[in-house]
Amino acid sequence: MDLLHLIIGLLLLVAGAEIVIRGSVSFGKKLNISLFAVGVVIVAGGTSLPELASSINAVISNHADLAVGAVVGSNIANLILVMAATTVILPISNITKNQINQAWINIGLGVALILMSFLYFNYIFGIVSMILLILIMYQQFKKGTLYLEEINKSEYSTLLSIFLILIGIIFLIYGSDLFVNSAISIANYFNVSEAVIGLSIIAFGTSLPELVVGIMSAIKKKVDFALGNILGSNIYNVLGVLGISSFFGTFSMPEIIAKQDLLFMLLITFITLGFMFFVKKIGRIFGSISLILYACYMYFIFI
Repeated sequence: MDLLHLIIGLLLLVAGAEIVIRGSVSFGKKLNISLFAVGVVIVAGGTSLPELASSINAVISNHADLAVGAVVGSNIANLILVMAATTVILPISNITKNQINQAWINIGLGVALILMSFLYFNYIFGIVSMILLILIMYQQFKKGTLYLEEINKSEYSTLLSIFLILIGIIFLIYGSDLFVNSAISIANYFNVSEAVIGLSIIAFGTSLPELVVGIMSAIKKKVDFALGNILGSNIYNVLGVLGISSFFGTFSMPEIIAKQDLLFMLLITFITLGFMFFVKKIGRIFGSISLILYACYMYFIFI
């Protein structure tokens, strides 16, 4: 039953995120909000709303280990599951300077998270994270590397736009509550730590939409932006999800994550950067190695 509730909660999170995005974009157009501001909703919110909703819920309910585990686990899954599944089908050969810069930012954020294991996540971390996220997005927007193709979503009346936003938020709140509570029950049932559940089940669940999009992009032979989207999503997870979640409570980095999972996240980011920099493409060799690494990682965290 807990597994069923977990799946239903995830479906509500994904649906809620899509409804909020559609309502927000339409409402933004009605108010003539700038393309950059709407782009923040689309690019950052679109990829991170399920993670954000579940992380805020976990922090509020004093289960912050789930939130931190979900962010780190989601970043790992994005790099060696989503990107691997995408590149096994169709290699990414168009590596840009901006994508390499994004990889370096990911490495910097990984180091910052390791340093945070000696400190606490609180409103100060949240403020710094929000400033950094806005600066990074503004720089990408100026360089024309913030892809806003989804900006042409349908436009609705003001009343319907507000209604969609409210319905989407309700879905996100109820879905996150169901998702987090069922994950906690599963952790208790199997007698594993909440950090491990966050790294595995929650991270995999919240990465499923990206996985589907990545595979569909590869099938349609449109993977040009896949690498940037994944690296960008990881940036939003750290600065956006953990940053906003830290406004809802003070929490710390679980020791087990600091000692092994963050180091593994850094390692695979360096491997990804190495392929980008030296091989000049993310191909099937990377994809095959990454899928094996992800399977081994899942086995390792549960033994």
